[in-house]
Amino acid sequence: MTDPNPKKNNAEPTEEASLKVPAKDPKKKKDEKKDEDLSDEDLALKQQLELYVERVQDPLPGVQKLALESMRQEIRTSTSSMTSVPKPLKFLRPHYGTLKTYFATMEDSELKKYLADILSVLALTMSAEGERESLKYRLLGSEGDIGSWGHEYVRNLAGEISQEYATRQQIEDAKIEDLMGLVQQIVAFHMKHNAEPEAADLLMEVEDLDLLVEHVDAANYKRTCMYLVSLASYLPGPDDLLVLEIAYVIYLKFDEYPLSLRIAIGLDNLQYVKDMFKSCNDIQRKKQFCYILARHGVHFVLEEEVISDDDERESCQEILNNMKLSEGYLNLARDIEVMEPKSPEDIYKAHLIDGRASAGASVDSARQNLAATFVNAFVNAGFGQDKLMTVPSDASSGGTTGGWLYKNKEHGKASAAASLGMILLWDVDNGLSQLDKYFHSNDNHVIAGALLGVGIVNCSIKHDCDPAMALLSDYINKEDSTVRIGAIMGLGLAYAGTQNEQIYKQLSPILGDSNAPLDVIAFTAISLGLVFVGSCHADVAQSIILALMDRNEAELGEPLTRLLPLGLGLLYLGKQENVEATAEVSKTFHEKIKKYCDMTLLSCAYAGTGNVLKVQHLLGECSQHLEKGETHQGPAVLGIAMVAMAEELGLDMTIRSLEHMLQYGEQNIRRAVPLALGLLCISNPKVNVMDTLSRLSHDTDSEVAMAATISLGLIGAGTNNARIASMLRNLSSYYYKEASLLFCVRIAQGLVHMGKGLLTLAPHHSERFLLSPTALAGLIVLLHTCLDMKSLILGKYHYVLYFLALAMKPRMLMTVDENQKPLSVPVRVGQAVDVVGQAGRPKTITGFQTHSTPVLLAAGDRAELATDKYIPLSPILEGFVVLRENPDYQEDN
Repeated sequence: MTDPNPKKNNAEPTEEASLKVPAKDPKKKKDEKKDEDLSDEDLALKQQLELYVERVQDPLPGVQKLALESMRQEIRTSTSSMTSVPKPLKFLRPHYGTLKTYFATMEDSELKKYLADILSVLALTMSAEGERESLKYRLLGSEGDIGSWGHEYVRNLAGEISQEYATRQQIEDAKIEDLMGLVQQIVAFHMKHNAEPEAADLLMEVEDLDLLVEHVDAANYKRTCMYLVSLASYLPGPDDLLVLEIAYVIYLKFDEYPLSLRIAIGLDNLQYVKDMFKSCNDIQRKKQFCYILARHGVHFVLEEEVISDDDERESCQEILNNMKLSEGYLNLARDIEVMEPKSPEDIYKAHLIDGRASAGASVDSARQNLAATFVNAFVNAGFGQDKLMTVPSDASSGGTTGGWLYKNKEHGKASAAASLGMILLWDVDNGLSQLDKYFHSNDNHVIAGALLGVGIVNCSIKHDCDPAMALLSDYINKEDSTVRIGAIMGLGLAYAGTQNEQIYKQLSPILGDSNAPLDVIAFTAISLGLVFVGSCHADVAQSIILALMDRNEAELGEPLTRLLPLGLGLLYLGKQENVEATAEVSKTFHEKIKKYCDMTLLSCAYAGTGNVLKVQHLLGECSQHLEKGETHQGPAVLGIAMVAMAEELGLDMTIRSLEHMLQYGEQNIRRAVPLALGLLCISNPKVNVMDTLSRLSHDTDSEVAMAATISLGLIGAGTNNARIASMLRNLSSYYYKEASLLFCVRIAQGLVHMGKGLLTLAPHHSERFLLSPTALAGLIVLLHTCLDMKSLILGKYHYVLYFLALAMKPRMLMTVDENQKPLSVPVRVGQAVDVVGQAGRPKTITGFQTHSTPVLLAAGDRAELATDKYIPLSPILEGFVVLRENPDYQEDN
C-alpha cells in the first residue's frame, strides 16, 4: 500500500519533523489560540507571509523573484520605525530556519543575494547571541542601500562589525576590506540621520576615526565635535589625544577658530596655535585668541609672520601679557559697587557670635595680626586699596603704612609687606611704586616681603621691561636666607609657566650649593618647578635630583625636604608617561624619601587626566597600614584628587572613595583627605562636601581639624558662601582659645570672601575643558605644604599661602567692543546643561536670569547673549569676549 503522503519520507525529513512533531503539540494549540487572538488584518498578513516563504522555495525563478520582492516590500515598510518588533519579523520567526537551510542549497545568483538581504534583516531578531548572522548575510547579499532597512538594523550591524573587527584583529593577515566598505555606508547613514555619536563610536572601534572628517558637513560638525571633545576625557591615552586632533581638524575645516584654539591649547601644541594665527585674517578674532591664551596662562610671543602690522601686534601682545586684566577687574568691581575697602573685622563679624569668643580674642596678638594680614590681603586682592596697608600716612588716627607692618613680629613682617603686593595684584606700575619704599628698610624681613610682593604683583602678567627680573636678581645670593627666599619665591610667582632660561641659569647654582640652608634650596626647587611647569625640562630635573641626593639622612626627615620632589613633579605636570625616566631615577633615592617622591611624581604627571588606572594605583597605596614615620600616603591621597578632578563623574566617585578613607584609613590619610576634598571642589561649594568638612573641622585630631578648616575656605574661595561663612564664624568661637586652629579659621574666612566675591581659584576654565597648569601648580604647592601645617604654615613659612595668587582669576564675563572698550549688553546666565549627543537643538542653560555685562559666573554657570545686535567672537562666553556688531540686525519698532 502506498503512503498517501510521500513527501514525509523523502524530502527534508528533519526540517519537517522539527516543526510537526509531536502530534499532540501543546504549542500547536497555543498557536491556534494565538491565531484566534489576531485581528483579521494580522491574520491575512501572517498567511500572506507563509505563502511567500513557500513560494521562495519554488523551482521557478520567476515565482521566487516575485515572492522575494513582496517579502522585501513587507519588511521594509514595517521596519522604518522600530518602536516594537515589526509584525512581519514576528510572523516570519518560525520560518527563519527553513529559509536559512534553503539558502544553503541555492546556487549563486541575484536571487540568492536577495534572500541574503532578507535573512540579514530577519537575523536582527532571530539569530543567536554572538552568531553575527546579520553581518554574515549582509556580506553575502547585494550592495544595496542599507539605510532603507531602518535605523535599528543599521545600529545592529554596527555592533556586529565592531565585534567581528576585534575577532579578525587577533588573526594574522585577516582581511578587513569587506568590513570597511560597510563601515563607510553606515557612517554616511548615521551622519545624515543625526546619529553622530554612533558614527564616531563605530569608527573608534574599527580604528579609523579619520574617516569622520570626510563625512562631516555644516549641519553636523558642531554636534560631532562636541561629542569627540567630551569623549576625550573618558578615553585612555593616546586615544584621547587622537580624538582631540580629529576635532581640531574638523573645527578648522569650518573656520571655527576659537573652538579649535581651545583644543590646540588642550593638546598643549604651540605649533597649532601659531598656525591658527596665520590662517585667520581677522585682527579682532586674533585679539579674541589672545584673551583666551592669556586666561590659560600660555607664554607666547607674537612674531611678525603671525601679525604683520606693528601697532596691531603690539596691542595683541599687550592682551596676551594680561595687561588688561587689572583694568577689566576694576571695571567689574565698580559695576557691582564693591570698591569700598573691607577690614578684617568686616569679615569676622564678631558681633554675630556669642560673647565668649570676643572676650578671649586677645590670646596671641602677633598670631592674630598675622591672620588679619592675610585676611586683608585676600579680601582686598587686586582692588588697590585697603584699610591696613594703603592708608595714607597723614590719616587722623596717626596710623602710617609702617604702622600695621610693625604690629607683626619678625617673619610676620615679611608676610605683611608682601600683602601689599596682593592688594595691588596685576597692577604692575602702581604696585612697584608702592612697594619701593620697603626696599630701603633696614629690617631684612621687610625687604624679603617687598621682594615677594614684587613677584605677587607680576603674577600672570608679563611686563615689557621685565621689572621682576631686574629687581629680584640682585637679592637671590644675599647672606640672609629670608631675603633669598623672598626673591626666589618672587621669581617663581612672576615667571610661572614662562620657561625662562635666564631664571634657570640664576637659580640652578643654588641647588648645588652645599652651604645653602635647606629652606632656600626647597623654595628654589619649587620656583624652578613653577617657572618650568609641565615642560619636562631635563636640566632642571637633573639639578633637583642631584640636590635631593646631596641631602643627609637628618635633612631627609624634614618637612621642607619634601618640597624638592614636588618641584620635580611640577616639571611633569599633566605630561603622563614622560615622567617615567625620572620616576626610575627616583627609585635610587634614600628609603626615607623614595616612596614620597614616587607618589608625588605620579600624581603630578597624571594630574587632570582622569586616568582611572592611576587612581586605582594610588588608592592601593592608601589602603596599606604602615609603621609610624611613613609620609608618602599624604601625597597619594592628594594625587587621587589631582588625577580625578578632570571630569564630573570621576569627581563624584572620588568624593565617595575619600569618604571611605575617612572611616577606614590611618591617621596620616585622614589628615590629607580634607585637603583632597578641598581640591576637588575648589571654589565650588558642594553641599555634601561642605557637611563632611564641617564635621571634620571639629575632629579630635587637631591636624585633621586644621586641614578641614582650610579646605572649607578653599571650597568656598571667592564665593561669599553664606553657609560656609556662618560655619567659620561658629568655629572661631569654638576654637577661641587655640591659637593655631583660630589662625586656620581666619585664613579660611579670608579665602571665602576673597576679592569680595569676585575671584575664583578654580584652575579649570572654558566650560571646564581647559586646565591652567600654572593655576593648578599654585594650588598643589599650597596643599602639599598643608600636609605638615605645624612646621610650615604655622611655623615661619606662612607666606606659602601667597602661592594661591597663581590660581586667582576674576570669575567674570566682560564684553568689549572692537576697540577693547567695555560694552554693556544683556546676557542670560544660568546653570550649564550637558547637551552632548542630545536630539534636536536643546537649550544649553537652565534657570537663567538676564543681566547686563559685566557679570559674575559661579561654578557651573554658563552665559549666552540675549540680543542679536552683536556677534560674540568666541562661542564660549567667559572672561573677556570681543563683540562685533551684527550687520543683519534690524531694530524692532
